[in-house]
Amino acid sequence: MPGSARQNSMFKKTTGFVQQNNPSPVTSCGRRRLKPGPLFKADPPRTIGKGKNFNKVAKDKKARGGAAGGGMTEKGVKAYRRNNPGSKLQTAVTGKNPSKKDAARRKSFCARSRSWKSERGLAARRRWRC
Repeated sequence: MPGSARQNSMFKKTTGFVQQNNPSPVTSCGRRRLKPGPLFKADPPRTIGKGKNFNKVAKDKKARGGAAGGGMTEKGVKAYRRNNPGSKLQTAVTGKNPSKKDAARRKSFCARSRSWKSERGLAARRRWRC
């Protein structure tokens, strides 16, 4: 510990914050590492079948909203938030007259995704009405 013995004796020795009920083990350096298990398991993104989480990209390029595809379903977002506590993931802003807050979110998404040229990216932009 740097400093003289007198300087070091001025402060109370603390053990630091100890997090309770954390399932991840602490390594020798004090970090927590996730080991493969129920918290580490990532759900594969599915577009069809049981556990469908993403909208399928539409063949019709003029499709709007959920029919356009290219984004997570409401069910998929709920599943993601359940598996990732503290997540703030939200579904697309697809309404014609969104609130001021949602309109700002849409504007931000449209600005970020301007360069997306893949089929799925273009479908997502159609869904958000960009």
